[in-house]
Amino acid sequence: MIIDSHCHLYDDKLTSIRDEILDNISKNRQICVCSSDNPANSKKSLDLAIENKFVYATVGTHPHEAEFFREEDLKIYEQMCKNKKVVAVGEIGLDYYYDFSPREIQKEVLIKQIAFANKINLPCVFHIREAMEDFLKILKEYKNLLIKPALIHSFSGSIEVAKILLKYGFYLSFNGIVTFKNANKILDVVRFVPMDRILIETDCPYLTPVPFRGSVNRPEYVKFVAEKIAELKGLTTSQVIDITTNNAKKFFSIEE
Repeated sequence: MIIDSHCHLYDDKLTSIRDEILDNISKNRQICVCSSDNPANSKKSLDLAIENKFVYATVGTHPHEAEFFREEDLKIYEQMCKNKKVVAVGEIGLDYYYDFSPREIQKEVLIKQIAFANKINLPCVFHIREAMEDFLKILKEYKNLLIKPALIHSFSGSIEVAKILLKYGFYLSFNGIVTFKNANKILDVVRFVPMDRILIETDCPYLTPVPFRGSVNRPEYVKFVAEKIAELKGLTTSQVIDITTNNAKKFFSIEE
């Protein structure tokens, strides 16, 4: 069994191949955690999780969508979280690369959702891009609200940042970026991070790994991430798959 800890199975880019993907997930007994970005897509994620045994969902408002966030969204998410197929709040965070939502609003919405996750006793899955300094400030101020270990998906920070996050008990997730030619910095981070804190993901349909870069990403391609991490860590691919699968099960409280 292998776990894709972060994908977007509802994405329109997968419409023509979604049934095939879901069939492959079932046949291969692969587990996929479908991450969300707003109430509508959170419902799509949950629906997919309910309909497919090996799919789980997260619910939440992405920083790109922060300006559209409304307080009643938390009530919608809370209702969804009553279903056991919802395993985390996410993806939430800060994105200063695109700045689709004003930064102050992003921070406000992030803090509200961290508090919400605390209230319902679920872990957080964070999206942090070009905003680590502000995120660490928020983390320091509100660390008492993170009662469960947290995860940063598609981690792209430095070793120094990784050290700080590991001290907070974070897990870090890596995807197809580790197979890219210009990924030297992140490869050093992978070498540094202990295996018991690493998860693997696709972020499909985005960030397709080599050798399929340029095409639509699929959950089954997560094995190429495992292969690269195995190379960097001096382990076998099977060892990396087993360790990251156990890490993901522990983080998301999945009992398959």
